[in-house]
Amino acid sequence: MMVQSVNLKWLSFKGSYLLARAHGSGYLLRSIRNMLSRLGQIRRCAASLSQSINQIAASRQKHTLPDLTYDYGALEPHICAEIMQLHHSKHHATYVNNLNVTEEKYQEALAKGDVTAQVALQPALKFNGGGHINHTIFWTNLSPNGGGEPQGELMEAIKRDFGSFQKMKEKMSAATVAVQGSGWGWLSYDKESGRLHIAACANQDPLQGTTGLIPLLGIDVWEHAYYLQYKNVRPDYVKAIWNVINWENVSDRLQIAKK
Repeated sequence: MMVQSVNLKWLSFKGSYLLARAHGSGYLLRSIRNMLSRLGQIRRCAASLSQSINQIAASRQKHTLPDLTYDYGALEPHICAEIMQLHHSKHHATYVNNLNVTEEKYQEALAKGDVTAQVALQPALKFNGGGHINHTIFWTNLSPNGGGEPQGELMEAIKRDFGSFQKMKEKMSAATVAVQGSGWGWLSYDKESGRLHIAACANQDPLQGTTGLIPLLGIDVWEHAYYLQYKNVRPDYVKAIWNVINWENVSDRLQIAKK
């Protein structure tokens, strides 16, 4: 609508100029003043539109670092307080901050119709958005009162799809340890088949956004998640983390996924 209005006014300017050529200098001066007045209206309208876009962008709710429901040292001796503090307050916070910055740039690119910039920002959105999504799930998957075995419908689904809880643990542990470089191991739910699956994702790729599988339980195997305590012995970290898995949270996620 704005573009159409501007085009019509430009045609009006052009028409006025041609009429001025035909009717003399007096008419020309009046036409110029009229055109300048209209040009001022267009500038004020453009400024108002730009202000509205900026206000919308500013009012967009930014992502925030979620609080933990337990202290940094609550998962010891399986995950030490120093790892938890750095992992949550530094690493996850960085993903959140970078996601907000990237989304602001993306909104600017959308407002300008700059498709090239939008495409160029996609990797940063995927990486930082995935980092925020993955870690938000991860913190709730852990509990100082965790460990043991799941109960109820989750346990029945595990037995149905893997044979036993122990077999599921072994399969997920193997897939998680085998992640090359950095990434995540996941217990997930396939909504189409109604069955549980084990999956692995590289880097911070979000499971659902890249595979369609719904994440239930994630194990972070970026080195910042374990290196200070377990050095380069990833299998020991993966073995230990089962002692703090919050199966109640995983069960709740399964119930939500099935709706």
